[in-house]
Amino acid sequence: MVPMPVSETNSSKPSARLARTVAVTSGKGGVGKTFFSANLATALSRQGLKVLVLDADLGLANLDVVLNLYPKITLHDVFTGKAQLEEAILPAPGGFHVLLAGSGLVEYSRLTPEVREKLLEIFEAVKPRFDVILIDTGAGISDVVLYAVSMAGEVIVVATPEPTSMTDAYATIKVLCAQQSREKMHLVVNQVARPGDGRTICQQLQQVVDRFVVSPTGVVPKLHFLGDIPFDPSVREAVRKRQLLLELHPGSPAALGVNQVAVRLLGRA
Repeated sequence: MVPMPVSETNSSKPSARLARTVAVTSGKGGVGKTFFSANLATALSRQGLKVLVLDADLGLANLDVVLNLYPKITLHDVFTGKAQLEEAILPAPGGFHVLLAGSGLVEYSRLTPEVREKLLEIFEAVKPRFDVILIDTGAGISDVVLYAVSMAGEVIVVATPEPTSMTDAYATIKVLCAQQSREKMHLVVNQVARPGDGRTICQQLQQVVDRFVVSPTGVVPKLHFLGDIPFDPSVREAVRKRQLLLELHPGSPAALGVNQVAVRLLGRA
């Protein structure tokens, strides 16, 4: 079982505020999770919120690629003491801030006691400074991913309509319920063909969860549908140009979908 960090409610550090913390995760890679995180951060920033995206994909980070950033200082430098945390918090296009992880760092792809301690220390340090912190995790259910999710108060599971993605999303939900006693999780369905497909998929997933998943306390977890994002050629163009969709094509169907997710997420505060 992945060790749980100190919860927000039990933290002994006094603070005027603590950020709303949301982990964005997926069972399967390639579902657009990081691209969604960056554009969701943009949408939330436009609501007047101070937002940080923490890149917790410590082994295969690519948030810097999505945002066309070339950081001189990353989480790796903070972990090793080569730089201060303040130096690693960078402004990003879209009006939010990022803490970027280095890519290809094998030593941080496993949840060692050092990685666990450093990640939690950084997370606790930034919580009083922002209104919302989005934790962009890696895909799958590795120890590092599960620990990163465990730090957040809320979870958004990103999936696509593909059967493999739905199967992996179900597996993620089941593990989060069993290991972290998650009884409520958000669901976003990306790349849908028709409006309403995402809600149907959420209902289908919920039916399977109702039958086969129960928390250690005997509660069946509930999925909150945050919205679906349509398949949109504008997304591919934004990825190719390494720009935020909400800035390149703010009126595109996918951009409108992300904005709607942001509104619903804030409505569940």
